[in-house]
Amino acid sequence: MADHEVRTLTDLEALRTLAHPRRQRILDHLSAHGPATSADLARDLDLNTGATSYHLRELAKHGFVEEVPEKARGRERWWRHVRADVRFPLRSEQDEQTRAVMDELQARAYSEDIAAFRHALATSEPGGWGDAFPFSRGTITVTLTQLAEFFEEYVALVMRYGDSAEHSPEARRVHTRFLAFPDIAD
Repeated sequence: MADHEVRTLTDLEALRTLAHPRRQRILDHLSAHGPATSADLARDLDLNTGATSYHLRELAKHGFVEEVPEKARGRERWWRHVRADVRFPLRSEQDEQTRAVMDELQARAYSEDIAAFRHALATSEPGGWGDAFPFSRGTITVTLTQLAEFFEEYVALVMRYGDSAEHSPEARRVHTRFLAFPDIAD
């Protein structure tokens, strides 16, 4: 169904690596700003350079980042985010440890997303990008199969726009989120 690489994380060590808050900050920075050295990341994120290098190696071990050899000079190593459609095991496939890591990862991610959204609202000026806060809240009645299809269509749409190699000078990064959950009353 997907025309892009889908990577399902089932390894608990890889999930723990991804769930680490500092590593998430590093990934977010590399995704937003492009390749960087550990020294650049440490400075920009107010982290220790040695610890940042360690976190980069751990992220690379699991394929979340990779070196950019063409930018290296001497001992200087450059790193970039590896763009991928990362999926997680279904809750029914998770053992207790995996579920704990996933629950922590998701709760922290949504909490950070809400904080970033509130900050964006509070600091935006009306007009232009300040008006770019589309919002949709809805409810659908679907089968499990239909929900899976709906999700795949959403991911394909995000990947289509995210993979665009040519961006106009007016283009900006826009955060998108998908959240769906069954109604507890049902």
